[in-house]
Amino acid sequence: MLYLDQYNFAGKKALVRVDFNVPLNERFEITDDTRLKASLPTIKKILNDGGAAILMSHLGRPKGEREERFSLKHLVGYLEQALGTKVHFVDDCVGEKVEAAVKQLPAGEVLLLENVRFYKEETKGDEQFAKQLAALGDVYVNDAFGTAHRAHASTAVVARFFKDKVCGYVMQAELDNARRVMEEAERPFTAIIGGAKVSDKILVIERLLEKVDNLLIGGGMAYTFFKALGGEIGSSIVEEDALDLARTLLKKAEDKGVQLLLPADSVVADAFAETANTQIAPSNQIPAGWMGLDIGPEARKQFHETIVQSKTVLWNGPMGVFEMKPFAEGTKAVAEALAEATEKGAFTLVGGGDSAAAVNQLGYAGRVSYVSTGGGALLELFEGKELPGVKALES
Repeated sequence: MLYLDQYNFAGKKALVRVDFNVPLNERFEITDDTRLKASLPTIKKILNDGGAAILMSHLGRPKGEREERFSLKHLVGYLEQALGTKVHFVDDCVGEKVEAAVKQLPAGEVLLLENVRFYKEETKGDEQFAKQLAALGDVYVNDAFGTAHRAHASTAVVARFFKDKVCGYVMQAELDNARRVMEEAERPFTAIIGGAKVSDKILVIERLLEKVDNLLIGGGMAYTFFKALGGEIGSSIVEEDALDLARTLLKKAEDKGVQLLLPADSVVADAFAETANTQIAPSNQIPAGWMGLDIGPEARKQFHETIVQSKTVLWNGPMGVFEMKPFAEGTKAVAEALAEATEKGAFTLVGGGDSAAAVNQLGYAGRVSYVSTGGGALLELFEGKELPGVKALES
């Protein structure tokens, strides 16, 4: 694979797949610029070499239709300020108008193309569409790790039409950090897995059981394990069809000598609402009509002790409904424990998606070793799957 620092972009027009899928509010203002910030060093390297950057990305899920709220034009102001250079925008990503804009693009400047998902051909991985995109640049750079698990036109297929294809800084850092956790982990190695469903994380849990010393389970999925063990979980979320699966995973952990920790207690509520009545209950003795929405104080203490004694920590998925203040303490406690472990010399990786959003919101992003920009892509990498966007960069 060819990396960014091995390539000189002088006089080249680089077609760069970035991940600008950022949240916007109703006034089209960026509410979390993590992904934009992450992409800046790659773009700056191209410009500083004396190249020009043609940026393509998706935003939201427009399903092949043009939608104002998903237009990338809303990002132009931010990018101009962050890059300190002219950012041109063209309201399409293929065709004569785009070709003309590329032709006029001088070295040291940026052209942002319109949302590639305004075309159905993008998600279908259409070869003709990819060929049209490829015709815009001299060299292809993929820096969009967050979409590397998709065999889309702009993330995988387009690379076929380039002799020079380069791995961007974000992509490189994501792959290096994932490798460090899965192949070179210092022990004790602890993984914390949260989120609502066991079935969503089954493959990653199975693979982690081959590698970790401790597996901490939080979030809604914990109640499927408690029910599988014969516990009372009130009206907590449960996957009835995953009870056998939960038992199998518990047995596998035991056989492998992995400490699988479930939250001893939970913050329970009488409704799924910020204003609900709450109390603390043992996680396997939740009263009827009450639901577990966060890990409790005992669980936080237990999780904290395990995390701070670890040398490698992977965290994917929140411990509760952290978007609601009364149920954010568990996720916050895990973020704090990760920060403490990092200070003590541990390598801590926060896997994208909700856990990345949580550490950013809670202000802990700068206090852990690495925050991934990719949720689904990182999970698939940890599951041992080949990512089409990564494979396409291998010559």
